[in-house]
Amino acid sequence: MAMRGDGEEATGVSRPPAGMHSERTPSADFLSDNELSMQSNTAASPMSPYYDPGRLSGEGSPLMMSPWNQTANSRFSKELCSQGGESTAQSALLGSLVREEGHIYSLAATGNLLYTGSESKNIRVWKNLQEFCGFKSNSGLVKAIIISGHKIFTGHQDGKIRVWKVNPKAPNVHKRAGTLPTLKDILKSSLKPSNYIEVRKNRSALWIKHSDAVSALSLSHCKTLLYSASWDRSIKVWRISDKRCMESIPAHQDTVNSVVCGVDGLVFSGSADGTVKMWKRETPSSRSTKCTKHTNAQTLLKQESAVTALTLDASFSTLYCGSSDGLVNFWDSNNNFAHGGVLKGHKLAVLCLAAAGTLVFSGSADKTICVWKKEGTIHTCVSMLTGHEGPVKCLAVEEDKEAKARGGERRWVLYSGSLDKSVKVWSVADVGGGDNQEQQRHHRMFSDSDSIPFAESVSSYSSSCRSNNRK
Repeated sequence: MAMRGDGEEATGVSRPPAGMHSERTPSADFLSDNELSMQSNTAASPMSPYYDPGRLSGEGSPLMMSPWNQTANSRFSKELCSQGGESTAQSALLGSLVREEGHIYSLAATGNLLYTGSESKNIRVWKNLQEFCGFKSNSGLVKAIIISGHKIFTGHQDGKIRVWKVNPKAPNVHKRAGTLPTLKDILKSSLKPSNYIEVRKNRSALWIKHSDAVSALSLSHCKTLLYSASWDRSIKVWRISDKRCMESIPAHQDTVNSVVCGVDGLVFSGSADGTVKMWKRETPSSRSTKCTKHTNAQTLLKQESAVTALTLDASFSTLYCGSSDGLVNFWDSNNNFAHGGVLKGHKLAVLCLAAAGTLVFSGSADKTICVWKKEGTIHTCVSMLTGHEGPVKCLAVEEDKEAKARGGERRWVLYSGSLDKSVKVWSVADVGGGDNQEQQRHHRMFSDSDSIPFAESVSSYSSSCRSNNRK
């Protein structure tokens, strides 16, 4: 294990120039040979000539399966912003966590602990920028982590969900408490032919099991249900109390890359088929409490570019969606989820999103993180965090309790995991960026005048650029 302090890397925080926005996706002329060769083996959406509705993934690395796999000669391997300036007062790099175990695919933060998942099948736990403990799963690379009290749920490449428990008396001890679905439920369900569904041509599987990688996990607002999204195009609903699979939702026509839970029984999903869907959980009757039922209440977005990430702000009032075209769309629940606008801050795909306080964070394949300040419907990019040497794959954020105890400004600790095999730790202030009137005017234009309506595509890809958009 090696740990890098702030040092010279602390200069990786720069203030974005006024009027900064992302450029459109490069044409096929600038794709590497590896990227072009992937087009014959992968699918982006039902509109793509390479789409195969019966194909499921293998154990390949998502880096190799991504159209944003960058090469040393790529013109997009250069930093978007100069790293020569000093850190701004709003943002500072605290340090880097590095353990040579492969790409970082998932993060989860709780209290002063950070959980990291990688392709090594290990889940590492960090405390105060030092490795605290770790535990290993034999269930494929760790694509998603979510924490609920003393339980940790991990989603894996092989379609399994593991449940772990923390010993309250020894917080560095984690024991596996089960797998979703349980072996008992698998054996019981396998006895009924009606429990099998077709997952691809000439192949069937139990409806309670994911037949491909688990890409995302989310807890219901009441913390009693767990939602899992998968590359098998479904969302499954689990009751945490007894680890039962309550429902399998055939959600999309391509891989489901993200799922997030809102309030009032609302659930949102984003897929490589280019859609964002809103689901409504029906309230069960008193005589029917053993199952759940979700209906598609609305399709918020339909586009050619894959949807790669979703997040809700702290008040659950604004939904954000990141796409492979580098854009972030958002919707306002206070306005019946009307489309609020588009945030343009990246040159390549947005791979992850997070929100805290009045801030929204977007991590990208262009190796940068944009920090957006939300004031009403206006979003201003107040800083851009640079320093990663690979695509930023995952984000997690927690309130800085030490800054709060000192009575100073409200600050957040932001963790960013990358395919460069490192996790960077940032301190970000929740302060306004309204001193730059030109910048505010520019982002107001993007939020209002340049909004993209539901039925229009926000992609300018040529058909030859459509490649695998699995997250």
